[in-house]
Amino acid sequence: MRVIGGEFRSRRLKSPVGDSVRPTPDRLREALFNILALRIQGQVFLDAYAGCGSVGIEALSRGAARAIFLEKSRPALRALQANIQVLDIAARCEVHAGNAAPLIAQFAAGIVFLDPPYPREQEYGLCMEALKEAPGPLIVVQHASKATHHLKDAYGPLTRVRILSQGDNSLSFYEPR
Repeated sequence: MRVIGGEFRSRRLKSPVGDSVRPTPDRLREALFNILALRIQGQVFLDAYAGCGSVGIEALSRGAARAIFLEKSRPALRALQANIQVLDIAARCEVHAGNAAPLIAQFAAGIVFLDPPYPREQEYGLCMEALKEAPGPLIVVQHASKATHHLKDAYGPLTRVRILSQGDNSLSFYEPR
């Protein structure tokens, strides 16, 4: 796994061994950040269910001011901390260990990226319900392309405005009405 573009372009990222983490594919990450290109500069980017941090690190590489990482898995946290250290970006990062659903609404971010493990579909609803109370400008949810039924078209003031699908993965974009 590598950083696709920006300041850390082509830098390799450490990933935990095993299948406890499902990294966002490079092609999907590239498409996401092409869409976010005009919005990412200077933003606080929250990477929920961060894994090794590839999406949040990509956000920093492309101009986000800070990244907040939420992750529960110990092996993923170790890989995330190693990636932050090797890129020397600790001053721009906040890492919180624990399940994202109860934590996610505690942080103010301009862009929230939500990517729970696909088998834990209840996490989508829990996080979106928490975020609807104080929605940021943009929430991006990665999910299995076949599982759009796990997500509603709206959560309070948050409305799905776009779906981008690539193979088995899709991104749903939510913004406040």
